Amino acid sequence: MSEEEMMIQQLFDEEKLTEKQKQIIIAAIESFSEKGYAATSTNEIAKKAGVAEGTIFRHYKTKKDLLFSIVTPLLSKFIAPFIVKDFDKVLNRQYDHVEDFLRATIENRREAVVKLLPVVKIVLQEIPFQPELRELFQEQIANKLLERVSSIIQKYQKEGQLIEMPPENIARLAITSILGHLVTRYLLFPDTEWDDELETERIIQFILHGVGKNR
Repeated sequence: MSEEEMMIQQLFDEEKLTEKQKQIIIAAIESFSEKGYAATSTNEIAKKAGVAEGTIFRHYKTKKDLLFSIVTPLLSKFIAPFIVKDFDKVLNRQYDHVEDFLRATIENRREAVVKLLPVVKIVLQEIPFQPELRELFQEQIANKLLERVSSIIQKYQKEGQLIEMPPENIARLAITSILGHLVTRYLLFPDTEWDDELETERIIQFILHGVGKNR
């Protein structure tokens, strides 16, 4: 059984999918990931899956129904549990210095993105255009992580390692910087030569000190 088929089995374990449905879903994941939802036609998906286009519409009323039949279980059963639980490796540890916490966070998120790259691409591409998907992402992932990270930020503030600012603001700024780097690194310019270790240190310095010169 291929990795794609194993993932399909995990995602739709309560449903009885035909072989054609499995092939359609695998082809859709590959196509949406490579070209984006808007640029992918159901005809392309059908050809890649080795089925007639009409077969897709027998199972899914529209292309959007096909997208959500994939993304909804991906978020709730696969991406959210992996991202949130895997991040516990960092959040449940005690780091004496905020730099060490940030470094562990960046490395942990980098590993998560690499492991889930095709499905992460679909989710990130479609969140700006699909309100239902955005709400699901906020509920399943964003709100939970923001709350956890904010409480850790508060701890470092009490220790005098971070400035006085609402912890949620610091958490959002830090998360935005880290995610922005990962999107650039793995989605926008994956073929550029990257020094990941150096980039990690630069992100940490940027989050903690910005780029302005002291006067």
